[in-house]
Amino acid sequence: NLKALFRDVAMMVPDYAMIAEIILYSYGYLEARSMARKLVQTYRLCSEQLSSQDHYDYGMRAVMSVLRAAGNLKRSFPDAAEDVLMLRAINDVNLPKFLDQDVPLFNGILSDLFPGVALPEVDYENLIGAIKDNCHRMNLQPLESFIIKVIQLYEMIIVRHGLMLVGLSFGMKTSAYKILASALGDLNAKGLNKEFRTKTYVLNPKSVNMGQLYGQEDAVSKEWTDGVLAVLFRNAARDTSPDRKWLIFDGPVDAVWIENMNTVLDDNKK
Repeated sequence: NLKALFRDVAMMVPDYAMIAEIILYSYGYLEARSMARKLVQTYRLCSEQLSSQDHYDYGMRAVMSVLRAAGNLKRSFPDAAEDVLMLRAINDVNLPKFLDQDVPLFNGILSDLFPGVALPEVDYENLIGAIKDNCHRMNLQPLESFIIKVIQLYEMIIVRHGLMLVGLSFGMKTSAYKILASALGDLNAKGLNKEFRTKTYVLNPKSVNMGQLYGQEDAVSKEWTDGVLAVLFRNAARDTSPDRKWLIFDGPVDAVWIENMNTVLDDNKK
C-alpha cells in the first residue's frame, strides 16, 4: 500500500493578524492589534478586488515588508500618530507595484480602512531637484510619471534589500536607477538629506552561462571557480566605505538564473 510509505503532515495557514500584532508591539506600537487587523484586511480586500498579476503578492513576505517599513517609520517619527505611520508604510511598499487601473481601487480600500487619515506630504524637494538636474545632464525629459517612479524606487530601496524593476522594453527601467544613483551622489556632494554616494555593479545575466555567473566546479580536478556574481559580491562586501552598493542584473528575467536568487532576495538573506 503506497499510503503506508508516507507520513501524514498537518499544515495550517499562519495567523497573519497575530504575527503582525506581536511584531508591531515589538516595534513600540501601542495600537498594534487595530493596526494589524487593518493590514490583514487591506491585503484580503486587495486579493479580492484588484486585477490578477504575476508580480502581485499578498502573502507573508508582503506583510513582513510592510511591518519592517512601519518599524522604520516608528523609529524615525516616534511621536507621530500610529494610523498615519501604518498607512504610509502600506502605501510606500505596495503602491509602486500596482498597475494604473488598480491604483484608484487600492486608494479606495485604504480610505475605507483608514477613514479621515490624511498622509502628510514627504519633503522630496532636494531629491526631485537632483533628479531633474540629472535628467537634463543625460538629455532625458523629466516627466512627472518618471520622477514619481524614481521616488518610488528610492522608497522601495529603503525598506527592501532586494527588488526587481519590471516592465516592457524602453520603459525607463535602466534610466530610473541610473538617474537615482546620480541624484543620490549629487545630494551627498552637497551634504543634503544625509545621503551616500552610490556604486553600481552592473552585469547582464544572459551574457554568460550559469556556471560563469554563479561559479562552478571543474569536472576533472573538482576545483571550484567563482562566477562573475560571486566576484562582484565579494568586491562590494570588502568595500568598507559607507557608500551604497547596488548589484544590478540588467537583462531579461527567466526561471533559469532567477531561481538561484530566491534565497538571496527573501528575508533569509542566505
